[in-house]
Amino acid sequence: MVRIGISVEGSTEERFVKRVLGQYLATKGIYMTPISMGGDVNVERAKNELKKIANNFDFVTTLYDFYGFKKRLDGESKEDLENRLMDSAHEAIRSKFIPYVQMYEFEGLLFSCPESMERGLNESGVQQWCQNVLAEFNDNPESINNSVETAPSKRLLKHTKYRKTTHGPNIAAEIGIPKMREMCIGFHEWLCKIENLV
Repeated sequence: MVRIGISVEGSTEERFVKRVLGQYLATKGIYMTPISMGGDVNVERAKNELKKIANNFDFVTTLYDFYGFKKRLDGESKEDLENRLMDSAHEAIRSKFIPYVQMYEFEGLLFSCPESMERGLNESGVQQWCQNVLAEFNDNPESINNSVETAPSKRLLKHTKYRKTTHGPNIAAEIGIPKMREMCIGFHEWLCKIENLV
């Protein structure tokens, strides 16, 4: 059994971990406890948060949106940001810390399955719309971009009746973690690191 504390960006990600990801990993002997940052995530806040929670768990990780991450440096990539999170972590917790930043937003994961997206939203026409968005980004949900107008959550809010904290975890449950892993390589690689802890 492995206990992992996961610092998450907000209530949507917190519900996703409790309802979907945590249950999936529990079947593998990995128990995740989400702790919400309540938004406004930056390296300094993450550093302090991780120090607070690290003593209560075997390992700690993060689930922050790249798009929502504050005070990013010019040209900073996802990998750069994860490395900066690791470098800023207190030395005592580095050996048990797995930094992770989702490209570009949690909502990108929801584009993994257009059919589930339509079922989760209970709204006709969403499947075709979602397929069109995916086609625009070569069927890679993690490529759906970080523009103010066209980020995954902005697209959902503009074209559907999406409500973040309600629909987000519900759609994720409809899709299931295996399909998200199949479609989202960054998400899959993070879960591989976590599964290797057992």
